[in-house]
Amino acid sequence: MTQPLRIGILGAARIAGRAVIEPAKALGHELVAVAARDLGRAQAYAGEHGIARAYGSYSELLADPDVEVVYNPSPNSEHVKWTLAALRAGKHVLSEKPFGSNAAEAKLVAAEPNPAGLVIFEGFHHRYHPAHLRLLDLVGSGAIGEVTRLEVNMKFDCDDLADIRWSWPLSGGSLMDLGCYHLHVARNVAEALGGELRPLAVRATRLEGTDPRVDATAVVEATLPNGAPAVLESSLEGPADFTVRVTGTRGTILQADFINITDDDRLILTVDGVDTIEHHGKVSTYTHQLRAVAAAIREGAGVPTGLANAIANMELVDECYRLAGLPLRQSTLG
Repeated sequence: MTQPLRIGILGAARIAGRAVIEPAKALGHELVAVAARDLGRAQAYAGEHGIARAYGSYSELLADPDVEVVYNPSPNSEHVKWTLAALRAGKHVLSEKPFGSNAAEAKLVAAEPNPAGLVIFEGFHHRYHPAHLRLLDLVGSGAIGEVTRLEVNMKFDCDDLADIRWSWPLSGGSLMDLGCYHLHVARNVAEALGGELRPLAVRATRLEGTDPRVDATAVVEATLPNGAPAVLESSLEGPADFTVRVTGTRGTILQADFINITDDDRLILTVDGVDTIEHHGKVSTYTHQLRAVAAAIREGAGVPTGLANAIANMELVDECYRLAGLPLRQSTLG
């Protein structure tokens, strides 16, 4: 049996439950420690989730020799700061997306010496689920003929304006928090077609009463390697929609919900007018992701969402902000 990972969590974040805690318990990995800026909060979180130790600072957790891999769900503006700190402490890193505030900041991680070959893993969890892998295989195999259009939606209603997704200092915005997903999906589809995604234009909207630099919605118009259009929509105003639809000359592939597989695992293939509904299991995308993290650390397996991929995705996010006429998110690092 593969030795369990020994995991530390930076922050008592709500997302950590789905992203790491539940998958770790399902796969038999160890939840060694959690840190928060308030010790009492960390202790309460540790007690609620069965985590062995609690710390009142991130630095204390990083100094814990029993922690070997760090999950970094800090605000977007803090991702690179704490990824660098974890690497310097000799820890592998699973970072939440987007990888940094901008591409230049993300490249600071690439410039950091890593002689031990520590794994750096960006949390695009959908990329590891069999349903999404099947979609990419179908695209690449020509199952629906020549691809003529791609549509990816990443939308939900974030009506709490105090949420960090609306915060300029914390590198918020729909393209940052949600668009990074649809760009990643489109990049993978483009790769399955043998090339790269090319953004052409971006239309963004703002929400009255919020920082005008923070986009509430964004529509990215791009082209796939064969010249087919890709329309990628992100929205913090909803309605909820997490679909991927690939249209071809012979039919379509629809992934009904590429984020919440546990709610809807349908992959609907339509070829020559005949529908086939495939189910690839409701095991969460996050569980598949953590299995891949363990394989990378324990077995040296490849990491499709590693550092080079993370930088490439941030470069696309930056390009989309330029096309939208909006400023890049600012780095808090020197």
